[in-house]
Amino acid sequence: MKQLLYCVLVLLFSPALVASEMPLNMTKGVTDISGQVYSLHMIILYICCAIGVVVFGVMIYAMINHRKSKGAVAANFHESTKVEILWTVVPFLILIGMAIPATKTLIAMEDPSNADLTIKITGSQWKWHYSYFDKDISFFSLLSTPREQIDGQQAKGENYLLEVDKPLVLPINRKVRFLMTSDDVIHSWWVPAFAVKKDANPGFINEAWTKIDKPGVYRGQCAELCGKDHGFMPIVVEALSEADFDAWLIAQQQQASQAEAAAQAALSQTLTMDELMAQGEQVYLARCAACHQPNGAGLPGVFPSLIGSPLIKGPVAGHIDIVVNGKPGTAMQAFSQQLTATEIAAVVTYERNAWGNDSGDTVQASDVSNNAATPSSDADAASDSDMSNATTLPANLPAEQAQAEVTSEVQQAALLDDLTMEQLMSMGEKVYMTSCVACHQATGAGLPPAFPSLVGSPVIKGPVADHLEMVINGKPGTAMQAFGQQLTPQEIAAVITFERNAWGNDSGDVVQATDVDGHGK
Repeated sequence: MKQLLYCVLVLLFSPALVASEMPLNMTKGVTDISGQVYSLHMIILYICCAIGVVVFGVMIYAMINHRKSKGAVAANFHESTKVEILWTVVPFLILIGMAIPATKTLIAMEDPSNADLTIKITGSQWKWHYSYFDKDISFFSLLSTPREQIDGQQAKGENYLLEVDKPLVLPINRKVRFLMTSDDVIHSWWVPAFAVKKDANPGFINEAWTKIDKPGVYRGQCAELCGKDHGFMPIVVEALSEADFDAWLIAQQQQASQAEAAAQAALSQTLTMDELMAQGEQVYLARCAACHQPNGAGLPGVFPSLIGSPLIKGPVAGHIDIVVNGKPGTAMQAFSQQLTATEIAAVVTYERNAWGNDSGDTVQASDVSNNAATPSSDADAASDSDMSNATTLPANLPAEQAQAEVTSEVQQAALLDDLTMEQLMSMGEKVYMTSCVACHQATGAGLPPAFPSLVGSPVIKGPVADHLEMVINGKPGTAMQAFGQQLTPQEIAAVITFERNAWGNDSGDVVQATDVDGHGK
């Protein structure tokens, strides 16, 4: 009997005693905070195991020693005040015992004051941008796993999907403060070895910090569902000694100067079609294939195909402009700060001649530079024309006040525009594919239960006013953001019209900008 009880106790206690050696247990990390988190984890584990030993020990003892075969007769009692007080006070004390160290750790995790170095981290689909404050150093960090491994054409490497072209470099023994935000959807910067996991939200700045104890390479990844290539957004941090980090800073500043000089020299170079195509393919697979696919076919309804598209068939200047400056209102980013003029020239040449496009166009770095230096005259002229037609600046007002009044009058005039169902659906689809598709998917099916489906949902079947309210002001306690400050009334009207009539919803509801403006009032 005693041997059986001892065996049971060993089975209950052994997981906790050897947990620190288990490969699946939480790691200690390389920072003081990660050490505190690990210690807290182990304390809670031991407490849970102790509770399990007591509870199951009493149960096993009662079942063995008070079984019917031994002639035991169950006692008949109830309403024991002492027992009720005991099983209320004891759990309360246990919770207090766990809350005290947990609170201390949480307070320490949220204290980024007195930092030696501040780095801004910006997430975007699907890469990270790092900016070192007061150091004039910034760069993008992208997945560097070869496309052949992703497509299954090669064996997967040791750090498959956890390797980047340029890691974040940090010093040890210095407190580093992180400022995190996003250019598009919600991302999450997570490095387990630092015990740092913080969301990067568009329009907001979140803070975190770390102080690394040991040099080395530490890996993490985006821990928020940020779109179809969420798994292709790794984080690699290289921790250097203080002396090596200072040397790295100097080297980076020198490289930046050399890169600028090389970029200027490249403007006078003329590359052959073969050279442009070879370099362009590399740039395309690294920067563009995630959206437009390696074969250029895109994802219809989300990312347009580049095979025989109007962009490819149109003027080269328009193609360069969209790569350099992006396209507002869509997922197309501006690459002017991410690629050199030579790289942009190469990728534009590649896109215009790959996959059977065969336009024969070759673009040089000088063409990119000239295009970037030339403003979009048509758009500017149209904007100036709209402004001049809308109103005239009063001569007796300060320039800022007069411009504000002009903008206000133009916006109010736009609210009076009644668009047709077709116009609203076309605009709404574009807005949806830019601002909503990451959560609710291109088909409107969502990702239940995290992101609800919009196909025949209560929101769609309900009053238009409730739909407006949710899009404008968001829904507290959920991932639904407020778009009142992110979209214009016309865009909100269009996307609501689209949602209420797409995917078979066919409500027939038409929402205008004046409805949105009236709802806001």
